[in-house]
Amino acid sequence: MAATAKERGREARERLLRAAAELITERGWNGVSTRVVAERAGVTAGTVHYHFDSVDALLTETAVGTMRAATAWLKTALEQVSSADEALTTLLAALDSYGGSDPESVLFVEAYLAATRDPGLRERISAVLTELRTALTDRFTEHGITDAEATAAVVVASLDGLVMHRALNPALTTGTVRAVLRRLLTTEHDGEGDRHDETADGDASTEKGDRS
Repeated sequence: MAATAKERGREARERLLRAAAELITERGWNGVSTRVVAERAGVTAGTVHYHFDSVDALLTETAVGTMRAATAWLKTALEQVSSADEALTTLLAALDSYGGSDPESVLFVEAYLAATRDPGLRERISAVLTELRTALTDRFTEHGITDAEATAAVVVASLDGLVMHRALNPALTTGTVRAVLRRLLTTEHDGEGDRHDETADGDASTEKGDRS
């Protein structure tokens, strides 16, 4: 059965998104033009502007769509964790798939750089990251992490930065930051334990002073 016009249009749009993703990693954000992306996708230049207002709109949709796909399953996985440490482990395991020079890592770096000059792109990327931070905050809150929102923000920013740094140093692994990030996962109970230890130490010192 022949494809309908709607199906052909949807297929052309998907080809454009795939072509844009490839070209961003190969040429850089500013190296993608209407002509180049149309040629890669096997469509006319007019088809590009039929589906997207501009090349920048196509690139934005490509980058944001890739980021949403990367974080969507993470948010689902976070709903299944049974501890804050497991939530962190889930994020770190996901990060291990980004080596710094792989297409998605390069795409993310290019998108972040472009976002510094494009408020619309910056807003949409921020929305994706906010959704991930919110999901992590919910898990941290559920498991009693102190200042869950701020802790989630630091964890996400750290992992995000690690992806960027791997573009320069692929040898940088999640093992480098795992222990440091785990130290952020303190609970109110941990704080009470610390205060109890401090009180006990103080009482012991006082008692020793009294005896002397």
